Amino acid sequence: MKVLFASTECAPFFKTGGLGDVIGALPKELAKKNTEVAVVLPYFSQMPSAYQEACKDLFSFTVNVGWRKQYAGVKHLKIKDVDYYFVDSLYYFARDGLYGYYDDGERFAFFQMAAIELMEHIEFIPDILHVNDYHTAMIPFLLKEKYRWINAYQSIRTVLTIHNMEFQGRFSPSILSDLFGMGMERYYDGAVRFDDDVNFLKAGIQYADRVNTVSPSYAEEIQTAEFGHGLEGILRMEQHKLSGIVNGIDYEINDPENDEALYTNYSRKDTDGKQKNKLELQRALGLPVREDVPVITVVSRLTHQKGFRLVLQELENLLQFDVQFVLLGTGDPGMEAAFKSFGERFPEKCSVHIDFDVSFAQQLYAGADMFLMPSAFEPCGLSQMISMRYGTLPVVHEVGGLKDTVKPYNPIEKSGTGFGFSSFKSFYLMETLKMAIQLYQNDSETWRNLMSQAMAEDFSWESSSDRYLSLYHEIV
Repeated sequence: MKVLFASTECAPFFKTGGLGDVIGALPKELAKKNTEVAVVLPYFSQMPSAYQEACKDLFSFTVNVGWRKQYAGVKHLKIKDVDYYFVDSLYYFARDGLYGYYDDGERFAFFQMAAIELMEHIEFIPDILHVNDYHTAMIPFLLKEKYRWINAYQSIRTVLTIHNMEFQGRFSPSILSDLFGMGMERYYDGAVRFDDDVNFLKAGIQYADRVNTVSPSYAEEIQTAEFGHGLEGILRMEQHKLSGIVNGIDYEINDPENDEALYTNYSRKDTDGKQKNKLELQRALGLPVREDVPVITVVSRLTHQKGFRLVLQELENLLQFDVQFVLLGTGDPGMEAAFKSFGERFPEKCSVHIDFDVSFAQQLYAGADMFLMPSAFEPCGLSQMISMRYGTLPVVHEVGGLKDTVKPYNPIEKSGTGFGFSSFKSFYLMETLKMAIQLYQNDSETWRNLMSQAMAEDFSWESSSDRYLSLYHEIV
């Protein structure tokens, strides 16, 4: 089977969130399973220089963006049996950031047409063309409406993965004629229209052969008004082709047995090193070095989506308990300031770091007892899976991927892999934290059993990639 991924993010080249992690990991895993895999990406100027220098220039061609004839250079890089093709355009992609520009509609119209036309140039006609989020969601529509005359493309089947419903790619109706060089028929009949705009994501949902999200619960949630961001009706109409597959995490990078960022390595069979990591972390942060106090940590973007309004409402209450709270993250300036003020007021209990530091994040995953992730909505989430891999029990709002990956503590059976609350209110967050704190302080045997259950969970891409292969085979 031949699979081509079209995306605007891919680790380690450039990423802003989970999309980059998925496209960085899933193609590599599929390539291990006798799948011929290629990835097409914009050649953003943020790519680290080492990868830029490793890229090979192949050729260039011209893309008609409405009346404009735009240069599209093609660069190639092969890593671990995956071919990466980069569409080069200084005009569109030599920017300080990936998104958020006045001409994003034009930039991604160009990229999507270039990605389609590239297939013939590189003689890679896939069985599956897998597109991701709104930036590439028009590709299934374009294949069937603009490029249907190309015989080589007739048998291509398409999959659209929605990583976040909030961002849909809504642009003026004139984009169809001015940029895509098409008529307005599909706008007037409603196929791509939403609230008097052309909606890239809506077009993808209607035209792709399969639509999936990054967790089964999120696939259900986006069919409701609370999470569908206006497209819930379309998703309910197309639910026969909608499914959810939980993302994996990189087990080579996130491995407590071999992680070089840790103070001491450890494993599920021998967790003594986890306590050593905790004590070293406390020492490094200037907190009282105590085994008996639970360390609660946060590694996240500080936004309302991630639920930190609830945390700020309860943090003073939380710090009245015998706990230590450590936060690493950046985001909303108001939230940053609020957390920093708590760090200044409670220096013996609260350590706040407004920063992004990958190595420090790994030390927090390993050295903490609990990981706090109270997201308002969470399509999948990776941090809760990483924390479990390191034996740190997550405390989560039971929504989306958090609901699918964390088994809430059952006090009757004394089982679970973390703690959860279902109502998105600060009271229930605090009650859940109190239950976790009491269990940690009063029943160390059960706590160790929960740690062991969490570390035994399989969140590898090997498992997730099998589900994607099954999805591909359904439609080929």
